[in-house]
Amino acid sequence: MRESMTTLFTTTWAVLTVAKIWPGRFSAAAMNSHFHGAAELDGPPTETDQLCESRLGSFYVPRDEAFEEAKQSALEAAQLRALLRNLIPAASDFLAGGGAPFASFSEVDALYSDGFLMGEDEPKWFAHQILANIWNSWQRMMRFDTPAVIKGDRFSWLRDGEFARQMLAGVNPVNIELLRELPISSKLDPDVYGPPESALTKEVIERDLLEMSLEEVFLLVLDNLDLELYQILPFVNKMNSLPGIKTYASRTVFYLSNAGVLRPLAIELSLPPTSSSSAGSKRVFTHGQDATTQWMWKLAKAHVWPNDASIHQIVNHLLRTHVCTEPYIIAMHRQLSVMHPIYKLLYPHMRYTLAVNAFARKNLISGGGIIEASYSPGKYAMGLSSAAYKTMWRFDMDALPADLLQRGMAVQDPCMPSGVKLVIEDYPYASDGLLIWQAIKELAEAYVEHFYCEPNSVKSDLELQAWWDEILNIGHADKRNEPWWPKLHTNEDLSSILTTMIWTTSGQHAAINFGQYPFGGCPLNRPTFMRRLIPQEGEPDYEKFKLNPEEFFLSSLPTRYQASKVMATQESVSSHSPDEEYLGKPNSSGNHWTNDEDIQNLYSKFADQLEAIEKMINLRNKDIQLQNRCGAGVPPYELLHPTSGPGVTGRGIPKSVSA
Repeated sequence: MRESMTTLFTTTWAVLTVAKIWPGRFSAAAMNSHFHGAAELDGPPTETDQLCESRLGSFYVPRDEAFEEAKQSALEAAQLRALLRNLIPAASDFLAGGGAPFASFSEVDALYSDGFLMGEDEPKWFAHQILANIWNSWQRMMRFDTPAVIKGDRFSWLRDGEFARQMLAGVNPVNIELLRELPISSKLDPDVYGPPESALTKEVIERDLLEMSLEEVFLLVLDNLDLELYQILPFVNKMNSLPGIKTYASRTVFYLSNAGVLRPLAIELSLPPTSSSSAGSKRVFTHGQDATTQWMWKLAKAHVWPNDASIHQIVNHLLRTHVCTEPYIIAMHRQLSVMHPIYKLLYPHMRYTLAVNAFARKNLISGGGIIEASYSPGKYAMGLSSAAYKTMWRFDMDALPADLLQRGMAVQDPCMPSGVKLVIEDYPYASDGLLIWQAIKELAEAYVEHFYCEPNSVKSDLELQAWWDEILNIGHADKRNEPWWPKLHTNEDLSSILTTMIWTTSGQHAAINFGQYPFGGCPLNRPTFMRRLIPQEGEPDYEKFKLNPEEFFLSSLPTRYQASKVMATQESVSSHSPDEEYLGKPNSSGNHWTNDEDIQNLYSKFADQLEAIEKMINLRNKDIQLQNRCGAGVPPYELLHPTSGPGVTGRGIPKSVSA
């Protein structure tokens, strides 16, 4: 400990010395901008738009929604750790005058074994051996933990099986869906985005189906090109105009093998028309047999991930679980008494959310912040999120069974407790999620039945009706006339609404948040953006690619500093605080707000159900028949395991959107 503190002190002194030598590059504003993406704005109005007010310090959060001491301390510690972990990469990036790519795959591995070490080609001021040793020994103390996805198999990111597995058991298992028709045709305006026909024709798909015919195969698609809900193509030209970003709209087709395992079949990468190319570009990549085709396939898979990572972060995580939850919370505080039974039920599921969202607005999704600096949409991230809200967000589709039915991943089955049956049994997110969903549903139904036992009691509850009215007409005013909003007239209406809200803030958020570092902590596995397009024969980069495909692949990924910044952020948001409240466990204020024995029994039954679900998940993770959660080097699927300890565990369902 004494040696560690001495090293930290000496390193801090070294940083301050460097700051004194290069005051312009290491000023407080410059360092803050480099580490966090943008300097703090201060004072109305903005310089670029006199009609827009600039931010004044922190976003306001009501005192009863602010972080408690334990959560605040954990957050500050995580911020400091992220800052320190990026200190050496940032210094290297500054002094080198640009981003340094990973030189080899083993250099990525060194992030976990050695930390970010200075290489032989670093600037001369590091040539002093003592100073270099201090920096390197300190960085070893701050090295990243090996993420779960490569902990048992460091080459798992290379395998097609792992690429497909993560569509069902990864951090974003909510976009894959049934491919309902061939040929695939775009719904976008052909005058703007080119011919609607997909390059993934029936002939292309049949050619690569080696073990079964097209008539008997079960095809799925991850469509980040034109799918009604996730249209990337309209943003591609804007994204490619950003410095250091090169991206495609992507469409990936998978098939379910005879062994019941999902396999990638083909990838379509598209560029929309530009001023120099009126037709745009559509390229198809398959596995191939020769070395060149196989390396092209690796690059194509790598280009799929930034789209998936961006949709995951900006739409599924930020929009659907963080932002769209705010109207429920604000309306709850404004319209429901703190003694109202629905307030008592919902409050634990709203804890910390406003404070977390305020933190995100200031540090993560702000102009030039982490999201804009680290994901392929860049400054168009919020535009993409807004477009997704306008075209795809529906309250009723936040219900897990409804979402699975919509994507063709389940069929209606009245014999099943949740009313649906999965079309792929080995779909860990969905199979575990339905267990959690059903337990929440049973709690909500029994709770509502207890407090609303008289006819028309839901419809006549003025506070409750005012709460729902504000959510529709103020919180989602632009969608208030949509026909899909549920009514709030009966016990069934109320319990269904409550189930969806509690699932969204607990199970849904846990499934897509706490796996960010376990899966994204390896930049080879899930890059958040790419820096080069895939070269074609005849282009200058094509010969460079053929001469050294590994070097070209690594130079296409984020730089060492860019990768470490994303990793530090993902580690922070994937971490549970020491005061986390988990689903099924008592609240910090206790569940004894009522002496009603029936209500206490309801909570006890719910806790017992969650314990039984934990045991079932543990058994599933040991079942060798379930290859998406069990096998050599395969990490168990635990994102919907209800409880966890503090830190980055890849498991645990907090009651609320608290990270």
